[in-house]
Amino acid sequence: MREITVNENDAGQRLDKFLTKFMPSMPASMLYKSLRKSCVRVNGKHIKDGAYKLSAGDVLSLYFKDEFFPKAAKIPDAGSDLDIVYEDKNILIINKNAGTVVHADENGTPNTLIDSVKAYLYKSGEYNPAAEHSFSPALCNRLDRNTEGLIIAAKNAAALRAVNEKIRARQIKKMYLCIADGIFEKKSDTLTSYMSRSKKRSSVSDGPSGYSKEIITRYKVLAESGNQSLAEVELMTGRTHQIRAQLSAIGHPLSGDKKYGSKTPGGYNLCAYKLIFDFAPDGTGGCPLDYIAGTEVSVDADFAKKFFSQKS
Repeated sequence: MREITVNENDAGQRLDKFLTKFMPSMPASMLYKSLRKSCVRVNGKHIKDGAYKLSAGDVLSLYFKDEFFPKAAKIPDAGSDLDIVYEDKNILIINKNAGTVVHADENGTPNTLIDSVKAYLYKSGEYNPAAEHSFSPALCNRLDRNTEGLIIAAKNAAALRAVNEKIRARQIKKMYLCIADGIFEKKSDTLTSYMSRSKKRSSVSDGPSGYSKEIITRYKVLAESGNQSLAEVELMTGRTHQIRAQLSAIGHPLSGDKKYGSKTPGGYNLCAYKLIFDFAPDGTGGCPLDYIAGTEVSVDADFAKKFFSQKS
């Protein structure tokens, strides 16, 4: 038997969802069978309904085999060198370097961005894995290894829910800068297509097919030089490789992006350079991000400054 006390980061969850995170090795069928057999008590009362909503301070008595309980929490030990552009009690906004992997991958790449975030927050006293049951700091958006720019990290569960909700509602705008091959006929446009994802690359079509998903991207050409264009891009949807695949589909792959058809030597330049918190305070005090409503956070992209200096 294990007894734990629900904290603020656990609160508001369904009991079954919490137990799934707390004991990830337990099969779902066994978990629900155990609930029906009254293996879980909340504040001394047997709870069989997995939909029960947890509150901070609830005491859970869990009657399960020791093998299903989590091992001792691992202390973050990654290097915590981060280019922090903005920080408050709820979120971090980090300027990721090209070449940095954001999450653990199939190659086991060490010192990922999320590892560094956890290490930084542990050293600052804002995250203690031993005191958490179901939450750890998380990244709210992701960037490919070779894409640089802004990533939001949530320090607590309430902030994570709020940021994810704003992103889904398109109330946090994500703006990019990139260098593309060729001179665009249309200097600005909104592209609507459908993208299918494979392990190696994504393909784009004009209409839906199979498991394709709609993708919408806005772009505006800012400068031209030789046979290249510097463009500002806004993601209206957020699919993996969306900018790279969709610009390639209209004949303007990112310069140097050989995976998507560029013949230009070198690697590609793509930077998530601006975040716009495009919402108003809700006035109820229910959103933990009200104080950042209406603000913008941005960084300079060195490749863009260099491009402007040589434009024709």
